Amino acid sequence: MKNSLSYFLLISILIFSSCRNEEPEPETFENGTNEYVNNWIYDNLNLYYYWNQDLPEKNINEENPDDFFYSLLSNQDRFSWIQPNFQELLNSLQGITLESGYEFILYKKDENSNTLLGQISYVKKDSPAKDAGLKRGDLFTKINGSALSIDNYRDLLKNISQNHTLTIERYNFQNEAFEEIGDFELSAIQFAENPNHLDTVYTRNGKKIGYYVYNLFAVGTDADSAAYAIEMDQIFESFKSAGIDHLIMDLRYNSGGAERATINLASLIGANITDQDIFVKRDYNEGLKQAIVNEYGEESLNRKFVNKAENIGNTLQSPQLTVLTSSRTASASELLINGLNPFIDTYIIGDTTVGKNVGSTSFYEEDNPDNNWGMQPIITKSFNSLNQSDYDLGFYPDIPLKDNSLVKLELGDVNEKLLREALIYLAGSDEVSRSISYKDIPSKDILGSMELKRRFGIYDIELNTTLE
Repeated sequence: MKNSLSYFLLISILIFSSCRNEEPEPETFENGTNEYVNNWIYDNLNLYYYWNQDLPEKNINEENPDDFFYSLLSNQDRFSWIQPNFQELLNSLQGITLESGYEFILYKKDENSNTLLGQISYVKKDSPAKDAGLKRGDLFTKINGSALSIDNYRDLLKNISQNHTLTIERYNFQNEAFEEIGDFELSAIQFAENPNHLDTVYTRNGKKIGYYVYNLFAVGTDADSAAYAIEMDQIFESFKSAGIDHLIMDLRYNSGGAERATINLASLIGANITDQDIFVKRDYNEGLKQAIVNEYGEESLNRKFVNKAENIGNTLQSPQLTVLTSSRTASASELLINGLNPFIDTYIIGDTTVGKNVGSTSFYEEDNPDNNWGMQPIITKSFNSLNQSDYDLGFYPDIPLKDNSLVKLELGDVNEKLLREALIYLAGSDEVSRSISYKDIPSKDILGSMELKRRFGIYDIELNTTLE
């Protein structure tokens, strides 16, 4: 197991467990076998899994580790997962995947149709898709020349992690119609997404409004472990220098990530906070919680804000934070909202969020070449400083507004559907804004590319940051 856990903490858990039950002698299995991996899975879940009381009796067999893992999970668990290669797991948590650098959502062309169309949600900075000229709102009907349908889309989507083509239709605002503009050739690379997608300041009716599109909670890369956090601090320093009155944070495409990045962001926004104020309280299973408290004290269950010179919370007007959400806003994004709620006024525009108030951590054996498996089980439930954790059904928006328009403008365009609504709410209408007809797509979405990524819905914690 790779978690930087103290040896003494591990011993404390084992002692606590043995006080409750008479533990049998530990079994040994040949390294590299399914039995060895399954034993490793069960023992770690037994110690750390949030719902470990729901585990079945231990019964190690030759079953595929993937099937064995999922057979152990509680029916309360929607989010734990496992995969055969732990390095791919770690890469996915940092936003590193084999891709071309675009996200999309699939829809039925109409309610009664078998034909699907894909719509580009956003294009990532410095990506092959950006270089190829792909744009937010583009529609694609074919992958590698094959038309998308209900029957074949899963097979066709397997092609997007390698070099592929998309047949693109783009909206012509003069003709007010979509036009096919050809096949876009897209190369797939090992791509690290910079989560700091866009930041700008708008001046409207005497108010200055900061806009920040943040698409993944990550602090840095392997080459520079703090690169994204440093860039985030610089963005908020620019907001502070501009003297913004309100902040709009666009989390429509942010399905989670690392707790460290979440705390950094919260510490830049919270009002009247210090490093003594609690951002999140963690709850664990009985044995793990008692062992942590015994070894490190009650305070080790809490994660606190950090002091940031770039903090803008005290200068913002209410509502200090306006969040743009979608049905894919999840986990660490929801943690941010919940943790800030006791300290600032938050206003939500968009769709109801996923509803994930639990967190996980990565388990893998880095020094065992015969066990490449990595798992991300739920080990904690999150509460804010007021002991609130009642968002398991998601955060419901103050202004419900789905981001499902057939015509999509670029993120940051003041006429873009959700941003326009936020600007009007905060500062009133703007006479120079143009009128756009937002025609909704006449069907429910089938699938989004973000759900295909292992990082979807992740609130990733590091136990060692609690136990220092």
